[in-house]
Parts: sequence; structure tokens; C-alpha cells
Amino acid sequence: MSMFAGQRSPMLRIAFVLLFALVGGAASANPSMVVDVQTGRVLQAERQYERWHPASLTKLMTALIAFQEIEAGRLTLKSPVRISLEAARKPPSHMAYPIGTIITLDNALKMMLVKSANDIAVAIAESVSGSVEEFAKRMNATAKSLGMEDSHFVNPHGLHDPAQYSTAYDLAVLARTIRKQYPQYDHYFSTEALKDGDHTYTGYNLLLGRFDGADGMKTGYICDSGFNIIGSATRNGTTLIAVVLGEMSSKRRAEKAAALLEAAFAEVGNESFEPVLASMPPPSDRSKDITNVRATVCSQEANDARWADRSLDQFASSNMHPLTRELTPDTIFTGGAQGASMSAILLAGQYVDEIPVPVIRPIRLSDEVAESRQAAGLDLTGDRAIPIPEFRPEDSGA
Repeated sequence: MSMFAGQRSPMLRIAFVLLFALVGGAASANPSMVVDVQTGRVLQAERQYERWHPASLTKLMTALIAFQEIEAGRLTLKSPVRISLEAARKPPSHMAYPIGTIITLDNALKMMLVKSANDIAVAIAESVSGSVEEFAKRMNATAKSLGMEDSHFVNPHGLHDPAQYSTAYDLAVLARTIRKQYPQYDHYFSTEALKDGDHTYTGYNLLLGRFDGADGMKTGYICDSGFNIIGSATRNGTTLIAVVLGEMSSKRRAEKAAALLEAAFAEVGNESFEPVLASMPPPSDRSKDITNVRATVCSQEANDARWADRSLDQFASSNMHPLTRELTPDTIFTGGAQGASMSAILLAGQYVDEIPVPVIRPIRLSDEVAESRQAAGLDLTGDRAIPIPEFRPEDSGA
């Protein structure tokens, strides 16, 4: 049950009993959290301090840092994002553009947040910090500044690394920060699909178009994390965010998020007694272990169950309905960049890798040369002073 079950009004307790009956006992035990974006009120929380692999929810931190760079004036939405060798090596989901391809930061954000392109996440990181390693330092510094005490980032995309983790609480802090501080970028999270020439890429957030008021944000999946989602919805001017981790399928995570959001919307206006996010720091005795659900989520039994339940025409949640209209894609394209970034500069009319400043290094003799000179009696220790030449007057020509 929710950590607030004993404190809630009878109406809310009934709502959550119905919710847990809907999503099932096992699913309801997974980490989750529901937060009001404007007030920070926490409307539901379950295992919110448990460390979990975020998968592609990581890309929200990458996006936040890009927004900060734009705000600081170091980048614009037209800044160049260049596909490097490191970026091109990343496995799907990806755009698979050739090395050297230039796109605008605007298009890069769409590709990363809708298509969940791992290669583009790397390219954005390199555009901001020059390398993934330096960008990871920025990610961790930003997490610390936000109070995300149980998060550690190694890469900008969320492909599995055993050292990359977060919690439902920290991810709620991250998502709320984005929606509250950068509302001008909300459209990136509500975009349903992308169109690149003849190709249309459908987003992975099943809430969009299927849950009333849904307007974001991001999904994530690797075997080690299960199916994660941060879903948002706005009704009557109130925006709620639901964090759901570790579900068994993309369909189930959407249904769980929808049920949580629906129950929380029923309490909007009655939640003055609920705690705010900032008043709920993680306990000092929390576990440092990172949950890994690979054995369960990627078993043959689980794969078979997902295949059998793949239809999007029916949902277990009565709060979700089939999509009854065509998706509305945003157009994306390569080129069109202006200015420079940490990964690309304009040289002779062409964008190239930023040229590094050469480092002056002392010339070192090889061991063989040093030994031969020592054998000849030459002092190579460097302890002797170098004589200063005597001053000689210039030839006056007289």
C-alpha cells in the first residue's frame, strides 16, 4: 500500500484500493510516485527511495542540461549537434545517421525524447561538454544540486551500466523541475511521432492520445530495469506527474500510470494535508542496493506474455482507450544548424569536429639513445647548469 494509506481521507483510500485491485498485487508493489507539478504535493508513493536502473528516463537529465545551456546563452535551438564515431556506435533505439551528420539541437531533442535515440543522446552530450565522460560529471553535479541524493549517471542515454541508478523520488524531482522551470519546452514531451522524409517514427508513450489530458513525458526500458515511464497529464489547469518503474510491458506501465493519475486527479483540491516533495528527503538508513529485474522481465515466459497481450485495442485500465485518430507527427531533418558547439565548428563552409588546442610536450629521448649517450660520457641528468653565452656587440659595419 501507499506510505500515506493511514493518513488519507476515506475517499482516497477507496480510490487506491480500487487502483491496486486493477493493477494487481505484484505490479502495485513496484516503485511509483505521483506529484503535483505546481504545488509539489505528493499524492502517492510506493518504494520511492529504492534504487533502480532508470533506462531511457536518463534522457530527461540530458534534456534538462540542454535547456540550461540554452538559458545560459551557450547554445541555441539551432546550435549544431554532430554525429561522432562514439555516437554512431550506439545500438537501437537510434537514428543511425552517418558519422559527421549535423542536426540542430531542436531536432536532436525531438529525436532523443520521442524516438529515444541513443546516438543522439551521445551527440547532445558531446555538443554540451565535448565528451560523454565530461557530460556525466555535469549530470551528477546537476542531480546533486536538485537534491537527487540517490542518483548516479555514467552515460546520457540510459543503456545499461551497473553504476547508473536513480529512484522514483529522484526522478519525480527531475521531472517536476523540467515541467516547472522550463514550460516552454513542454511540446517535446507531448509529441506523438516524428516524420523524417518517408519514415514515420512513433513514440513509445502509450498515454498520449489514450488517456484524457496526457501530455508527456518519457519512457524507458532495458531488461535490468523493466518497463519504466514518467507520465504526465493536465486537467483543469492542474498537471500531475506519475513515475512508474519496473513493469512487465509497455502496455502495463501505461495502464499503471493511468490508474495512478486518475486516482490522484480525484483528490485534487483535497490534498492540502499531503506532504510536499521537498519535505520528504530519503531516510539515512535506506538500502544502497540496486534492484535488477532482468531475470523476471526478460524471461521466455514474460516475452510470451507480452506477445500475447500486444494489442492496443484493449486495456485493463478503464481509464485508457484505443487511439481513435491519426497520430500528429513533427517533421525532423538534418542540416540547418547555425553557430558552434563543443562538438562542431564551421570551417571553410563545412561543420567539422572542434579542433583541439595542441598540447606542448617535452621531447623525450628513447631508452636506446639515452644509454648510448651515457656510454659516451655525456651527462643527461639535467643537473648541470646551462652556460649563458657571453654578450657580443653587433657588427656595426664600420
